[in-house]
Amino acid sequence: MLFDAQRLLIIAGPCALESEQLVLDVADFLQKIQQRFPQVQFIFKVSLDKANRSSVNSARGIGIEDGLIILEQLKRRYCFPVTTDVHLPEQAKEVAAVCDVLQVPAFLCRQTDLLAAVAKTKRTISVKKGQFLSPQEMYYVLEKLRYFGAGEIWPIERGTTFGYNNLVVDMRSFMIVKQFSPVAIFDATHSVQLPGAGNGKTVGCREFVEHLAYGALAAGANGLFFEVHPNPSEAICDGANQLDVHHFEKIVKNCLEFWQLRKTVCCDI
Repeated sequence: MLFDAQRLLIIAGPCALESEQLVLDVADFLQKIQQRFPQVQFIFKVSLDKANRSSVNSARGIGIEDGLIILEQLKRRYCFPVTTDVHLPEQAKEVAAVCDVLQVPAFLCRQTDLLAAVAKTKRTISVKKGQFLSPQEMYYVLEKLRYFGAGEIWPIERGTTFGYNNLVVDMRSFMIVKQFSPVAIFDATHSVQLPGAGNGKTVGCREFVEHLAYGALAAGANGLFFEVHPNPSEAICDGANQLDVHHFEKIVKNCLEFWQLRKTVCCDI
């Protein structure tokens, strides 16, 4: 089991693996933050292939083969558990050879063949709630994963479609999901996306990220997901909702305080 109920789980890293230097720079920042706050458990996240893009002209990243080599080097250097997303069943075994956590993207959370493939790797599975699902329906996603042999599963709330080009977060989601899962994670940066609202690309509202994260912790989330980048305005994807990693330590500190307060006053996390 990777999840430690005595530490705040934070999955963090850049949206896409743009270069080896990028992930090493971000890992340096995260390592320093973890040394300052040992009560935080970091999982390093980066996407090797951004297969779900708005436009055919959108950048996809470095690719799985080269990306896994870089992630393996990062694991040895920083000792972070690492995660990336899996889009096709045939990718699961290859990714599981390096990654400690396999991430199922939101749009693919009901794809039975994909869920079966990642479950059979016996790795920890993080699965994002589709923007089209209620929190109650995540029970059936987790049921599929367990049926195919998954052990540790981390469901992730990432907002729900609200009309066109907008998402909204139902803060009841965390307590609902925790009726059938010991872990409920909040994806704070993807939840502020404005899907397709940027002339063929997704844009977002970064200014709401940390406030929604605090609200999610108060509402019962016991883990958080952030995309961070040294220069979000130059990121090849999701720049409008990624956080600047230079300012991330303060947000981690505040999140840890909210999480500790919740643990003090409530017994359900």
